[in-house]
Amino acid sequence: MSLDTHLQELRRKHEALSRQVESEARAPGSDSLTLADLKKRKLAIKQQIERLSHSVH
Repeated sequence: MSLDTHLQELRRKHEALSRQVESEARAPGSDSLTLADLKKRKLAIKQQIERLSHSVH
């Protein structure tokens, strides 16, 4: 898998997690632990994207 393809996949996953976070936050009776886990996963992917993007430049 090329670096560009990998970055695109990570961005796609990040966007999907963003939608999940928004949905979970709006849901009545949402689970704060689930929301925290989603946010941690989203942040980890964002950090991966940033590291890989900086290694390209």
